[in-house]
Amino acid sequence: MASTAEQIAANLNFGAFAKATELKKRLWFTLGALIVYRLGTFIPIPGIDPTIIGDIFTQQSDGILGVFDAFAGGALSRMSIFALNVIPYISAAIIMQLMTAISPTIEQLKKEGETGRKKINQYTRYLTVGLAVIQAYGLSVGLESLSTSQGAAVENPGYFFRTSTVITIVGGTMFLMWLGEQITARGVGNGISLIIFAGIVAALPTALASTLELGRTGALSALFIIGFLVFAVAVITFIVFFERAQRRIIVQYPKRQVGNRMFGGESSHIPLKLNTSGVIPIIFATSILLTPVSIAGFSGGGGILNTITAVLGRGQPLFFLLFAVLIIFFAFFYTAIVFNPEETADNLKKNGGFVPGIRPGKNTAEFFDYVLTRLTVVGAGYLTLVALLPEILISRFSVPFFFGGTSLLIVVVVSLDTVAQIQSHLLAHQYEGLIRKAKLKGRRG
Repeated sequence: MASTAEQIAANLNFGAFAKATELKKRLWFTLGALIVYRLGTFIPIPGIDPTIIGDIFTQQSDGILGVFDAFAGGALSRMSIFALNVIPYISAAIIMQLMTAISPTIEQLKKEGETGRKKINQYTRYLTVGLAVIQAYGLSVGLESLSTSQGAAVENPGYFFRTSTVITIVGGTMFLMWLGEQITARGVGNGISLIIFAGIVAALPTALASTLELGRTGALSALFIIGFLVFAVAVITFIVFFERAQRRIIVQYPKRQVGNRMFGGESSHIPLKLNTSGVIPIIFATSILLTPVSIAGFSGGGGILNTITAVLGRGQPLFFLLFAVLIIFFAFFYTAIVFNPEETADNLKKNGGFVPGIRPGKNTAEFFDYVLTRLTVVGAGYLTLVALLPEILISRFSVPFFFGGTSLLIVVVVSLDTVAQIQSHLLAHQYEGLIRKAKLKGRRG
């Protein structure tokens, strides 16, 4: 079986892709859904002046609003119907994961298999609606207070504007959540991740064109631009290496006899990723640090807010220090939620598996915890480096290019996952072809 899989993997080419009709349908559906999403980011909510909104958000591009706008593909700065994007859904999903470790009821639902998973998904949707309503109302109130020398951002402020804005934005968020689920079910890849991916990638051509324009006018030297692009490629390669890195723990299963047949005796492995927590630590750390700075800038500052802005502004030494500390903390915290050494050790013991040289039960759990801690130390350092490098480039060298660590991580991780799913579909298609050929030979024989 292993040699057959290797042979099929080696034969994956454009010819195999051309014959995979089902895969092509899934890819076209995914592309069409993402086009619908991108079109929606250009439809503004009623009752606003898009020009004034764009000018105000340009001034706040360094705050958390700028970070969220990057994830939303510019939908927030244009104040479109998809202004919140899928951020409420992501927040709800993270909260439900945290609740799994806190609430025994939700933890029990997680152990009930498919039925429990459906209930958790339903609770996540309800929580998404609640968070979207709160955020949309806060956004509508904030919009009413915005104005420039050209005029006010909202034409007719009041409860009617707030109500229509909440309904429009919440409806857009729920539509995107549904669209993401459809992409996951009928397309290729994780739908929610691909929506964020599309928003980030949509900003890259404009940023690249702006950088090349600065080079043409002489604001940046050609050597600097080439060096920066080479550096970006090197960082992407670095991210790919660490995202694919894993520690494989060998697991042995003893032989057992059932009737006249002998089962077991084979060995397997448990893959522990070097970066188990993904991009969650950077997202949490960014939100905590940039929220007070964004509030200060969005409200006009004053008093203690000005002091916070001066001390925690992007590029300040304290900002770098707290950013690194928060990333490391959340890396360990989220890894502890995602992977439970005691539960994994108990499942191995129940199935008769064991790690060679380690006693089943408590000793195995301690071994998993020891290995995972060492991996998390390296993973947290890797996340900190990837997150701080862009901040240093922006603050110290004034790099005029969109090069956020979180965005880069999302783009690379989603690309790797999507390519892996495409390869899985091609493998399945190749296996189906082999099975059909075997059946035809059997009939002829």
